[in-house]
Amino acid sequence: MAGLLAARVLADAYAEVVIVDRDRLTGVSTARRGVSQGRHVHGLLARGQQILDELFPGFTAAAVAAGVPTGDLGELRWFFNGRPLAPASTGLTCVSAARPVLEQLVRERVAELPAVRFAEERDIVGLTTTPDRRRVTGVRVQGRGGEAEETITADLVVDATGRGSRTPVWLEELGYSRPDEDRIRIDLTYTTRLYRLASDDVLKGDLSINPVSSPSHPRGAFLSRIDGGRCIVSLTGVLGDSAPADPAGFLEFVKSLPVPDIYQAIQDAEPLDEPVSLRYPASVRRHYERLSRLPDGFLVLGDAACSFNPVYGQGMTVAALEALTLRDHLASGTAPRPTDFQQAVSAVTDVPWDISAGGDLSFPQVRGPRPFKVRMANAYMAKMQAAATRDPQVTRTFMRVAGLVDPPQALMRPAMMVRVLTRSRRPAPEVPAWQPDVVGTASEV
Repeated sequence: MAGLLAARVLADAYAEVVIVDRDRLTGVSTARRGVSQGRHVHGLLARGQQILDELFPGFTAAAVAAGVPTGDLGELRWFFNGRPLAPASTGLTCVSAARPVLEQLVRERVAELPAVRFAEERDIVGLTTTPDRRRVTGVRVQGRGGEAEETITADLVVDATGRGSRTPVWLEELGYSRPDEDRIRIDLTYTTRLYRLASDDVLKGDLSINPVSSPSHPRGAFLSRIDGGRCIVSLTGVLGDSAPADPAGFLEFVKSLPVPDIYQAIQDAEPLDEPVSLRYPASVRRHYERLSRLPDGFLVLGDAACSFNPVYGQGMTVAALEALTLRDHLASGTAPRPTDFQQAVSAVTDVPWDISAGGDLSFPQVRGPRPFKVRMANAYMAKMQAAATRDPQVTRTFMRVAGLVDPPQALMRPAMMVRVLTRSRRPAPEVPAWQPDVVGTASEV
């Protein structure tokens, strides 16, 4: 997605844009090997949906026409600490598409651009540079079928190769420094299965059911209605816990969730595939903005620069924000200065990184620095979540911040702070205890 969105804005500034990908892209509508999370629940945050409509006018309407369900982000069935949030109208659209469908919709729009062509089933094996190594001049690529290596020359190379980016190694080989890295190890595992529900009435009109993982209830899940009358269920385990990838174990894990809603939805549903698991060890942020020297003609964005814990659904939206940043830096009519661009990308990354890293650090077992800012933010977040179970206005503001539409300061305005502090002191609303027939056991990853 980062590469596709970068290509969209590059096509306005360059005569030819080449997208190099290790997978086959043309005509592909299923999960790809190069997108390891492609078979699991994906979240396109509200700001991401807005940017897609800006870059591809009519995108959301086209997605709806293709059978993709949508709804208001604040009216989904959210649970924090095992308790339901008070629903609220936010005015923000949640596009509930399976990742391959969403990617295909974007890819088809990008492919329509006259300047863009795809170089499929090719690995990038290295960079080419000027003799003094001060400028990147292209990439060396090799077909996955063992074809001879070839060089694609370019005025600008953008690395959007994801978490496995080789850029730190390439920079070191060219005589530059590797970027500093921040790592927050959460040891997350997604285990996912597709279903066809017995009846549309099972969800009572809701688009999604989301009991979110928290220190008090570490097991979480996401159930979303998607295209084709299907629903997708992704179970989340952290800190080495994981849902088993066998049908019986999968259902036992569902029964161990703090709320019965997902079990009630799928207990009579038709499974459409076997469970599949994905392990995500750690969030990684590479600080290219701290490097004093970078080769000209080379930029890094998307997960290659910062890879977030996917439960927060930030990756695609941050990639979209970075595409707008790239567009701004191309507006002068010259290639962006790498140091300036990477500093701008870092600024875009700051807020979502603080949200996801801070959320992970709320688990006492997660290692990492907890400065005063993080401790205070997590303490306030706990109160905010408690208040949101009683106050729709708190839910609305929180969802607009989490959707990267409003700034975090919206949660700290005096009137909102009064709401959070007063509502969080009230007795918690009564939630009937759920006693599952079977409680799942953790399996080591």
